[in-house]
Amino acid sequence: MDARRRVFQHARLATPVGQDISRHMAGADAPRLLAINNYFYRRGGSEVVFFEHNRLFEEAGWEVVPFAMRSAQDLPSVWSRHFVEPVEFGDEQPLVRKLVAAGKIIYSLEARRRIRELCALTRPSIAHAHNIYHHLSPSILGELRSHGIPVVMTLHDLKLACPAYKMFTNGAVCESCRDGKLRNVMKRRCIKGSLAMSALVWLESTLHRQLDLFTKNVTQFVVPSRFLLGKLTEWGLNPELFTYIPNFVATEEHTAASVGNHFVYIGRLVPEKGVATLIRAAARAAVALQIVGTGSEEESLKRLAAAAGGDVTFSGYLEGEQLRQALLSARAIVVPSEWYENAPISVMEASGSGKVTIGARIGGIPELIREGETGFLFEAGNVEALAEVLRQVHTLPDATLAKMGAAAHSWMRGEFTPTHYRERMLSLYNRLGVAA
Repeated sequence: MDARRRVFQHARLATPVGQDISRHMAGADAPRLLAINNYFYRRGGSEVVFFEHNRLFEEAGWEVVPFAMRSAQDLPSVWSRHFVEPVEFGDEQPLVRKLVAAGKIIYSLEARRRIRELCALTRPSIAHAHNIYHHLSPSILGELRSHGIPVVMTLHDLKLACPAYKMFTNGAVCESCRDGKLRNVMKRRCIKGSLAMSALVWLESTLHRQLDLFTKNVTQFVVPSRFLLGKLTEWGLNPELFTYIPNFVATEEHTAASVGNHFVYIGRLVPEKGVATLIRAAARAAVALQIVGTGSEEESLKRLAAAAGGDVTFSGYLEGEQLRQALLSARAIVVPSEWYENAPISVMEASGSGKVTIGARIGGIPELIREGETGFLFEAGNVEALAEVLRQVHTLPDATLAKMGAAAHSWMRGEFTPTHYRERMLSLYNRLGVAA
């Protein structure tokens, strides 16, 4: 399954706020958070952070007003009447509808109008945006600024720097758009291999930069990894615009976890996740591997596993207790990514469950693994390097791995709890003049 869609049983995602508008409008003394995200359902890791952020602030006495794009999958909210109409851009769409969608992707007048109405109705103390690219567009940011509302935006990827937010093209990390060379996104067809889509995203990014829609209107950006901050600074953005606040994980009291005999991957089956490298390495190391997840590469990965002759089990999409058992039964969790992962929650969830993590030395992954203490690192994309780590972990005594897992759990519990996250975010809000 998609690791970014996962919510373990201990993650208490609340029902969306705003079931009674009159109740919300009556709470004049409570600070009010305008919470903004493209999607209002649990679609990916950024949505997990979005909903959990809202829950944490509700528990602290804040009123939370969501703003998103309307979808049939939305969780219920009385505020949904203010959501924008869905943006569709598929090959089957008529040309006129494609042009309308393209315009909304670049600058949505509808989103700006609707958020203007919502601000007039709710008078938020602060706005906090997550993913708004393409569907809501940065048109809303200038509107918020015109109302004098401080705007915080959490960056879940590198879109602010690069039109192709993954910085991963043709099977490898790509930074060819650096130094303003954004046309390379078209030259390399970075967006789904499509010239048309790549051209649209090029136009979007170019206009947004020329109009300075993000850095002019966002009061402060939140980055969940030091890697992301460093990369954005490398690409010429002012580091003073960013505040580092790591993601968080809910952990239960640690109990002695059993140490299994096989390794587990949990996540999407797509090229940038490095699953092909993992399958080859597991076969070379002669260790058992369980793959939990689905994705566009599933069938080709199954063929690769058969050809490599390894002991690989594909479990498909799991959730709830089945997913939890897959995690707890592992000898170690492997995160073999080959792109610039930001701050993968999958690593934090594994550590928070008392499991050793083997991670690629790329992006923000190394920040979440203390090598030799809570897990191990290897060179991203290097089959033999990963195979060597798998052999090493396979032969380590169970007691050693249990001790490392306990250390990982202790680290998460000491530094990356929901309480730590809320305190850090409140400190930022206070710094921007919002009293809790």
